[in-house]
Amino acid sequence: MKYKVYVVEDDVALQELYTYSLEEEFECSCFEDGKTFFSSLKEEYPHIIILDIMLPEDDGFSILKRLKSDKNTSSIPVIMISAKDTEIVKVKSLNMGADDYISKPFGILELIARIKANIRKHSDVLVDPFIYKDIVIYKSTYSVTIGGNSVSMTLKEFNLLLMLSENANRVNDREDIFAKVWGESFIGETRTLDVHIKDLRKKLKECNSEVEIQTIRGVGYLLT
Repeated sequence: MKYKVYVVEDDVALQELYTYSLEEEFECSCFEDGKTFFSSLKEEYPHIIILDIMLPEDDGFSILKRLKSDKNTSSIPVIMISAKDTEIVKVKSLNMGADDYISKPFGILELIARIKANIRKHSDVLVDPFIYKDIVIYKSTYSVTIGGNSVSMTLKEFNLLLMLSENANRVNDREDIFAKVWGESFIGETRTLDVHIKDLRKKLKECNSEVEIQTIRGVGYLLT
């Protein structure tokens, strides 16, 4: 699996440099401003963010503040990039929650090394929570937030949502679901699964989630 890197940089030439330099080891996506960047976050979260300070409209500091004030994105490591190689800019970046700081111009090998170091440092965070769209699943505490709302779930509901989310956009057949959520030796009414799916759908709807659970007739369920 390639780690996903989001880069917020308005310079087209630098965007091309990032993409070309990182694509061999990472999955890199570049955004020219905060608006397009945050729009992309609604679809999927990256493993690390490279954030330029000098940007049109919202600058890097404003974007960093928004990231760190949102519990769904606060744990994503952020490397700040700036042509202003001054101590006060570095200190401000780190005090606002940035995980690292690199001055322009920088070497590509150094950048890649910094990315890898920060991913290693946050390896536990990259595993927990698991995030899909507006669903955030904390495996270590068996807790879930949907659209920023804490949602109470039974253990079976939790494990069912986790399985569907980890296999998002893929059909999960009923037999596999029973085997992984209830155990291979489970013997009971198949209606049990339907009831749990119904309850999950209700909780997703109550939180105005963009996520849907579709029924694939005669096969199983698909979370999109």
